[in-house]
Amino acid sequence: MKKLVILGGGESGVGTALLGKEKGYKVFVSDKGIIKNKYKEVLIHNEIEWEDETHTEDKILDADVVMKSPGIPDKVALVKQIREKGIKVVSEIEFASGFTSATMVGITGSNGKTTTASLTHHILKQELEVGLAGNIGDSFAKQVLKDDYPNYVLEISSFQLDDIIKFKPHIAIITNITPDHLDRYDYQFENYIRSKFRIAENQTKDDYLIYDADDEVITDHLKNHPVQSTLIPFSLKKTFENGVYLENDNIKLTIDNRQFIMPTANLKLEGKHNVKNAMAASTVAHLLKIRKQTIRESLENFQGVEHRLEQVLKINKVQYINDSKATNVNATYFALESMDAPTVWIVGGVDKGNNYEELFPFINEKVKAIICLGVDNEKLMNTFGSMVDVIIETQFMSEAVKIAYKVADSGDNVLLSPACASFDLFENYEDRGRQFKNAVRNL
Repeated sequence: MKKLVILGGGESGVGTALLGKEKGYKVFVSDKGIIKNKYKEVLIHNEIEWEDETHTEDKILDADVVMKSPGIPDKVALVKQIREKGIKVVSEIEFASGFTSATMVGITGSNGKTTTASLTHHILKQELEVGLAGNIGDSFAKQVLKDDYPNYVLEISSFQLDDIIKFKPHIAIITNITPDHLDRYDYQFENYIRSKFRIAENQTKDDYLIYDADDEVITDHLKNHPVQSTLIPFSLKKTFENGVYLENDNIKLTIDNRQFIMPTANLKLEGKHNVKNAMAASTVAHLLKIRKQTIRESLENFQGVEHRLEQVLKINKVQYINDSKATNVNATYFALESMDAPTVWIVGGVDKGNNYEELFPFINEKVKAIICLGVDNEKLMNTFGSMVDVIIETQFMSEAVKIAYKVADSGDNVLLSPACASFDLFENYEDRGRQFKNAVRNL
């Protein structure tokens, strides 16, 4: 009986444990932290051996294959030992994809992947049986076990791509690549770029890679490291024979002389970055033979993703916007770019080596006040202190929202777009976004 050891007892770990057991593996789940009760109950109910707050090394090093949670870096001593012993290390995406013959759409990128994945799934589900997994919702492994959909849309992080071997999506999307998570890649941007491009490494000419042709990081990498896939670029600036571009405020998609046209004015989601997300999603739908009318209607009624430029409430003609999912500078760039009124900006958290310079034009043009929300706001205060008249720091969401309420005038926006990770004051970005929404509702 093959032994499967799973490091990390979260959503992906427990999903993999269930699938592994069903496929005849002897499964052992080990977590250095505390496994949440809801996951413990699943493991106990399914008679799967587990431990938390420790790693029993001899049990782990006896594995035939190890599935490690995406949150565990390769630098960890135990992971090094596992690799030195020649034990195969895989991600959940790699493990689960071996047990399905479904058509897979894989979406990666520094920003926009959740929206693009959700939008793609929203269009496809009108006409196909399709699961949405990866970094979203129920784990891919659990869905392969329970639902076995014929199609999947997967939102995939670079950490999940780091541990693939054979994984191959039929259609891959790279939304964009900007410096992020560099602490996990020896502070080498090139390592992070390579990691993202692994989404295409097993593709053949019968598979597709859809990518942002306005992103120089992507286009340069493709020049120097060509892939086997059939390339479909999208752009707001260039035009293509085969690809997607803008013409007179219309999205124009052409693949093998088949065309799809949609006015950007009809898109439910606002902002230039969402035009790109719509381009990528409609390309997938077009490749999978979804009717044009269905694609149009879906783009017109898609509500967007929670915590991503989510309009919460309007109070005294001030619009409160939750963009808690903006955990890096590039995401906040898109948020500020789409602001069409004077904005009170709530920013801060765990800084991942952020360079805020690209935001300066928006600060001068659109931001009237800045509220720094973090344990350590020194860098934000130093960077933006001289650029706005009002800059205030706090460590409580409720207080940040009350200050914003006082500072904002009729017609303004209050935008939570932190540009940082959330782990100093909050559990995760969802917790941060929910606290913001509760604070706004309590005004």
